[in-house]
Amino acid sequence: MKTRKSLKLDLTSCFQNARRPIARTVLCLAVCMFGLPISANAQKGTIITFDAPGAGTGAGQGTTAYGINAWGGIIGWYTDASNVNHGFLRFPNGKITTFDAPKAGTGSGQGTIAFGMNNEGVIVGAATDSGGVTHGFLRAPDGTMKTFDDPYAGTAAGQGTWTSNINDQGTISGGSIDGANVIHAFLLTPDGKFAIFEAPGAGTGAFQGTDTPTMYGLNPAGKETGWYIDAGNTYHGYVRFSNGRITTFDDPNAATGASQGTQPFSVNPEGAVVGVYYDASSISHGFLRSPDGKMTTYDAPGAVGGTFIASNNASGAITGFYADASGNVHSFEYTRGGRFIGFDAPGAAYGTYSEGNNASGVCMGQYVDANGVNHGFLLIP
Repeated sequence: MKTRKSLKLDLTSCFQNARRPIARTVLCLAVCMFGLPISANAQKGTIITFDAPGAGTGAGQGTTAYGINAWGGIIGWYTDASNVNHGFLRFPNGKITTFDAPKAGTGSGQGTIAFGMNNEGVIVGAATDSGGVTHGFLRAPDGTMKTFDDPYAGTAAGQGTWTSNINDQGTISGGSIDGANVIHAFLLTPDGKFAIFEAPGAGTGAFQGTDTPTMYGLNPAGKETGWYIDAGNTYHGYVRFSNGRITTFDDPNAATGASQGTQPFSVNPEGAVVGVYYDASSISHGFLRSPDGKMTTYDAPGAVGGTFIASNNASGAITGFYADASGNVHSFEYTRGGRFIGFDAPGAAYGTYSEGNNASGVCMGQYVDANGVNHGFLLIP
């Protein structure tokens, strides 16, 4: 198992996985961290840890908490002792409901992953079937489920469809990999119509094209963010407005080599976009793009191996994680006023990864213990 040379190396492998079948069948960030124990930071607020029932206890197994909505519902997936993935929803009172999507396979690396949820409690994600093909799904609050397939999605192993985000109006964003392994982004309207789109400049080679992030990439007004990969395999950011207009952008400090460039991950109700860019040394840095296009760079204090911004909430606070000079990974939140709050989950031995925050400033994600097992956490300010 390779140890991390920089945060960028981990993130790249994770993003490459995110463009393939179920994107995050294992927490690639955690797996790549084995051998890099961390020391705890001073904690701010109260941290609650949790595990989904049925989660495995072996290395690379456990609970991956991935997204949080305004009322504090948390979605994600757990990997069982047979390395099969299952979705879960954690309610604010601590109750956890688990589920499996139709068509989900039951073999190692197959199953159900929850990627997004709106404030009505509707969940979307991806199910990998027994043949290694992925299908998007929607789970209603009453537990009923249905699957979706992009009409142009490929049907071979490693191809298929995933649903990434759903807003309160019921619009779904997602992506697919076609028969030539080209990536396409789409919107799915509440009446079931697909609108497939490509960002200007997107490449047409294998694993090039237009992609959208999960959970936080679509805001209530229908504004969407994401990235496209050009013919040279460089990442570039885009914003797609509800009328279909697409604006592309690059952080001015981003390098232009393969697997470098700019990758947005979240757009809040105000229309501000956050994400990462990669410099000439392939180290990641956080950025904030305001609705008027102004770019601001974020590097967490003490970050040497890279800074990753996962989301920005309605009040403008941002959260993510960073690697220090020793390769240790810690989580953080910047408040709208610019105050930095660093934290580590209790029991973390191989990193704490904050994956999102909601309007109340609650941060959540996962940490990895001394045995390489993933566990969910939430930080209540």
